[in-house]
Amino acid sequence: MGVSRAVGSRRTTGALAAALIVTLSALAGCGSGGSGSPGDSGGKEGRGSSKPAAVRLPPRGAGFDYQIGGAYPPPKGVRIVSRDRSDSPAPGLYNICYVNAFQAQPEERSSWPADLLLRDAHGEAVIDEDWNEALLDIGTPAKRERVAQRVNQWIDGCAHKGFDAVEPDNYDSYTRSHHLLRAADATAFMTLLSRHAHARHLAIAQKNTAALAGARERAGLDFAVTEECGQYDECGVYAKAFDDRVVDIEYTDTGLRSALAHWGDRLSIVRRDRDVSTPGSKEYVREVR
Repeated sequence: MGVSRAVGSRRTTGALAAALIVTLSALAGCGSGGSGSPGDSGGKEGRGSSKPAAVRLPPRGAGFDYQIGGAYPPPKGVRIVSRDRSDSPAPGLYNICYVNAFQAQPEERSSWPADLLLRDAHGEAVIDEDWNEALLDIGTPAKRERVAQRVNQWIDGCAHKGFDAVEPDNYDSYTRSHHLLRAADATAFMTLLSRHAHARHLAIAQKNTAALAGARERAGLDFAVTEECGQYDECGVYAKAFDDRVVDIEYTDTGLRSALAHWGDRLSIVRRDRDVSTPGSKEYVREVR
């Protein structure tokens, strides 16, 4: 199944990022760490997140298209494309595989074990109201391992199809957990995913969450996929953390102009419609200049 929702905008606002960026060095030194041996689907936490030489990184500043709402022939000049895990890679391009890793989409919620859905003090599932998605419970090492086992099967599917990288969405879901999850939980879980992705010779992207950009090495992340970093003046945070290996999606004219004015010669930038629709749809928008 393809994505059942528009991508919208998943990001930590510039103000919050600025406030939290100060804590990154401390965050990088605490909490649980990586997974087990490279071939494991999860593995014990507490080890590093090594990257094998076979991992390919996206080219800097290359033409980019965001197609997670449905695949279509990439426009001329595109060298990087991101597609949903249910789709196939675009031949001859650098392909990123979209995976909703930290939340359960409505049609998939019932397939998750009940105890792996984050629950409040009343036993009710904690819901991201914007998308009606239940947050996954990554609050303990044991639960992180179990969630990772399932998400890593999706990552295996991305590798089998021939994608070059994986884009786990909703890294920032801890900010919507009503303080039941911490940033350290998110980075520990991401470390499990990154070790598995690297073992499958896939690069792995940080999706939004500027406040955790400074923890990228600890989490084993290779590049960034950002939404509206131009609109919210966050592009510099990602550019610094990922050495300009950043692909950015803007959803407004203002955001596109800002991103291009400040970062157009360094980052991969595209404007899409918020539904990330396909050509032929009346909502379809794609601009690069």
